[in-house]
Amino acid sequence: MINCLLPSASPAGLSSFAKNVEKLNRLRDWMFQKVHANNLVYNTCWEDPRCDRVLLELDGKSEVVMITSAGCNALDYLLDHPARINCVDVNPRQNALLQLKLATFQKAAFEDLFQLFGQGRHPEIQELYREQLRETLPEYARDYWDGRLNFFNGKGVRKSFYHYSTSGAFAWLANQYIRAQHRLHRQVQQLFEADTLDRQASLYYQIEQKILNGMVEWLVNRHLTMCLVGVPRSQQELFITKYENGALGFIQECLRKVFTRQPVQDNYFWRLYMNGAYTETCCPSYLRPEHFTFIRSLSDKIQTHTTTISNFLKDNPKAYSHYVLLDHQDWLAANDRPALDEEWQLILQNSRPGTRILLRSAAKEVDFFPDFVLDAVEFEKEKTAATHQRDRVGTYASVYLGVVR
Repeated sequence: MINCLLPSASPAGLSSFAKNVEKLNRLRDWMFQKVHANNLVYNTCWEDPRCDRVLLELDGKSEVVMITSAGCNALDYLLDHPARINCVDVNPRQNALLQLKLATFQKAAFEDLFQLFGQGRHPEIQELYREQLRETLPEYARDYWDGRLNFFNGKGVRKSFYHYSTSGAFAWLANQYIRAQHRLHRQVQQLFEADTLDRQASLYYQIEQKILNGMVEWLVNRHLTMCLVGVPRSQQELFITKYENGALGFIQECLRKVFTRQPVQDNYFWRLYMNGAYTETCCPSYLRPEHFTFIRSLSDKIQTHTTTISNFLKDNPKAYSHYVLLDHQDWLAANDRPALDEEWQLILQNSRPGTRILLRSAAKEVDFFPDFVLDAVEFEKEKTAATHQRDRVGTYASVYLGVVR
């Protein structure tokens, strides 16, 4: 049976097949890098800061190194009054987004902040940007936003900032698909307003097959689709290995965890994904009015750096207290093991006893930690397992919190 799938069962045929697979994988990796190198990818963070803050235990002495993503969680971390947060990202557009948020805190009113990043639109974005925000931005951020204020003007087909960026474009398609089916759209809204977990789970199972159908299965199992939402080939291969339906099986498992096992009334991640906007009562902590003045007073504690974690640590050696690595080590483990080893060596060289290192993975069990990391870091399992069950995002298979010995 296997031979039927191969061009030839001979050694030469197998070698040719392997070379073709390698070429295809190089093309896929090139496509992923092109998507990430030329676009804003994430318009919001997809890691639950409520869980992060429990695990990190930040305080006034904390000096954090973290991947920027969309900057939402860095702003939430300010509520624990850390000494410094260094946001590092190889994509300057992600740092430009965080800089726009910081400028809004520093120069505008809360109402402006919520219109921009709560509702995803501002009726006077041109005036606000020109008169208050632009002068505060570093040059690279000005260069980016000067030509992209249409993201916030609420006009055209995509009326929310949260339907721009590559992941936002995918969210917009999902939103249009659901809205086109009026009964399905009504059921989704009822799901978010369900007053009991049983009612919520019942509604979810009523709509699951309508959302996760054959057409959606075909779409989410395309490499380009996964690139748009920031999933590299290494993680896609994990889905194919574990789930009969590939990425769809993974998505189904995630959605069931989120919508049938915990209340979703405060799940602002999925509400945003479905509606393209937050509400005043269902939004990240940084968008709540009671936190505006406090975050504004501490906003200068966040610094952005457009580089890799390794290069940042080479250029800024110090004994940092916290690292937040998201899931990028999945990619390093599959594509550049020397870079993974180097990053861990630099993290340990720039840590102190008790430094806490938080990362996530698409794999249920990570097997790529170098031996020298296992010797130097103790991974807390009980605490991460407990918070992982309360994670409102549900799109990571595992979470690891390491504490430097």
